[in-house]
Amino acid sequence: MAELVSQSGNKVEFKVSVPANEVSRAYQQVWTAISRDVRVPGFRPGKAPKSVLEKRVGTAYVENEVRDRLLEVHYPQAARELKLNLVDAQIDPGALEDGQSFDFAVNGETYPKVSLGDWKTVTLSAESPEITGEVLEQTLTDLRERNATFESVERPIEGSDMVTIQELAEGGEEPGGSYPVYLDMAEAHVRDALVGQNKGDEVEITVPAHQHGDHEHPVHTVRVRIEDVKHKRLQDLDDAFAKSLNFDSLDRLRSDLKTELETRATREGDNARREEFVTALIAGMKVEIPEVLLNNRREAMLEEIQADLSRQGVKWAEYESFMQEQGKLDEFMADLVRNAETRVRRDLALEQLAEELGVQLTDAQFNAGLSALAQQNNVTVQQLRTQLGPNGLNGYYANIVRDLALNQAVAQLGARTEAAPAAPLAEEIPAQATAVEKADEEALSAETPAIETPAESLEQTE
Repeated sequence: MAELVSQSGNKVEFKVSVPANEVSRAYQQVWTAISRDVRVPGFRPGKAPKSVLEKRVGTAYVENEVRDRLLEVHYPQAARELKLNLVDAQIDPGALEDGQSFDFAVNGETYPKVSLGDWKTVTLSAESPEITGEVLEQTLTDLRERNATFESVERPIEGSDMVTIQELAEGGEEPGGSYPVYLDMAEAHVRDALVGQNKGDEVEITVPAHQHGDHEHPVHTVRVRIEDVKHKRLQDLDDAFAKSLNFDSLDRLRSDLKTELETRATREGDNARREEFVTALIAGMKVEIPEVLLNNRREAMLEEIQADLSRQGVKWAEYESFMQEQGKLDEFMADLVRNAETRVRRDLALEQLAEELGVQLTDAQFNAGLSALAQQNNVTVQQLRTQLGPNGLNGYYANIVRDLALNQAVAQLGARTEAAPAAPLAEEIPAQATAVEKADEEALSAETPAIETPAESLEQTE
């Protein structure tokens, strides 16, 4: 049971009392997990007495597990019950004892007051791209290109060949590595230097002055040896080609590709209208954003970037030093701040929209969403709840509500007028025509400084 104690401006205080039977249930769940996971010599798994287990793990561990479990469930539940959208909160838990009610107090800051313009008059003009016969044929051509084979040949180099070259040492330097160059995609100065040459020839490639990242590169030459020349062979557009891509026939390949392209086009049009609506919604919004809200979002985004770098085996401290050396760190952090504000404005606009539309999400729907997310990440629902924590669960709930509100508003606007002309769909399609990934994911637009690779040293980067 949640009770609002006080609310002044964006500051709010409330208290929650968890019934004794739910506290006992949480204790039972924790003990069941401990009995299952903790191994005690001399006892079969799950058979050690509670007194033995308690000595092994400690009373404090049990209490912390129970307290965390209760807060993970009842804090976001209380916030929803009191219809509070909290930016940040400090939780003060009371005493915890099996068979007794558990009380905790919350002091937090709610989201700011938001005023939206008359979004019901917004006209959406974005259209889905048109899937013409030309688009379909280009997609098939792209498939042939991606599935081309290369065969070594003994003849002068031609413009569509793949050439393997090795950078030669100069002035006592170590020789560079070998790498392939696809001439139909190479820079003009690389293509001009190599076309007409033969395997075994040594060639000087003159690289024009150019800028790569923050580095100015003057005109220079790179001496290379041609190690191999391969001719690109495209498969004929026939049933055999279709079967190599796991389609029954060329007709079936064409049919499935057309269906997939149309599905993508529809999704692209839907997403374009959603974004068009959000842009209009934010433009008509009036709000004063608390600094804590911007700081929280900026920190969360930075943590996402650090986690992504860690998955790639890159330490944040090393990456930060690299950006500092390149003179990119200040620009990166400024982009981070701008993106944080953009995301916050979007969230606030959609949350106010959800309130005006009266969007409701039941506990059953929320739990179903959590189950699906847990399955997607190969964890249990309880593990997911622990990973997200009380604030994360509250944020996940709000995210679902925002998305529901956006879909409902766009649907309400109905037929579109002043339609923009349809544009060809340039997006590529996987060889086996599988469904595309969700296109409406948020992305950080802060630029990442490029690191020059050996092959790039031959190219003029604009």
